[in-house]
Amino acid sequence: GDVLEPEYPVVAVGSGGNYALSAARALYEYEDDAEALGRKAMEIAADICVYTNSNFTVETLDV
Repeated sequence: GDVLEPEYPVVAVGSGGNYALSAARALYEYEDDAEALGRKAMEIAADICVYTNSNFTVETLDV
């Protein structure tokens, strides 16, 4: 039989598979710092969810 190989080394299954795959592909290519990643994730959540707004407070820890 035929063998399928994904374009990226990530896969997702289930009813939310397309959303999970999109997020995984974005994270796979992400090179910025954790704060920038968190801000971007919250911006996307605010754009999608009516219960999330775009007024963020970011708290960081120095370790």
